[in-house]
Amino acid sequence: MSEDSEAQAGGGVDANARHSEKMRKKKAARDKILAGKTIEKGLIIVHTGKGKGKSTAAFGMVFRALGHGFRIVVIQFVKGSWETGERTILEQYSDLVTIKAMGEGFTWETQDRERDIELAEAAWAEAKTAILDEDVKMVLLDEINIALRYGYLDIEDVVGFLQNQKPEDTHVILTGRNAKDELIEIADLVTDMTQVKHPFRSGVKAQVGIEY
Repeated sequence: MSEDSEAQAGGGVDANARHSEKMRKKKAARDKILAGKTIEKGLIIVHTGKGKGKSTAAFGMVFRALGHGFRIVVIQFVKGSWETGERTILEQYSDLVTIKAMGEGFTWETQDRERDIELAEAAWAEAKTAILDEDVKMVLLDEINIALRYGYLDIEDVVGFLQNQKPEDTHVILTGRNAKDELIEIADLVTDMTQVKHPFRSGVKAQVGIEY
């Protein structure tokens, strides 16, 4: 074996040893961190931002929870009777998942503020009932942030209910752009979806299997 080959072989051994030692220390540090995380509770989760994927990520959590046998309620504040892929799938698990489409479309489509307020209030009433149900483990309030943004619901009422009446072990997910600061303040987990590129800006319409 040449000197260069021996050096490369030795370097490889040294690199592997350094990597193993680095990962050992990293695992020890990680295990120490995890050992201190002992709290188990129902979370208030907010998906907001201009980027695509807020509801998609929320439904991902719903499917994950479904895999663990959770009872789940989905309240849709905007999408109404739209036929969506996630609804088609979840309706096959009606023993565990209840979906209530309470909206009639975006506010610029309905063009009726009083009707929008009426529907939002009805959806919020359904949401509170679901959250208080001891058999329900997760509640998704899809696009509720839109109703809050336009003042169809009282943010103080929503925040106060989540803080004071939500059962300790119930997860509540709230989606939609422009989440109110008051909601972000009380949330346990907040994700802001950032838009980098979107095909809509290039003239591409909503795609089956991607948007719905």
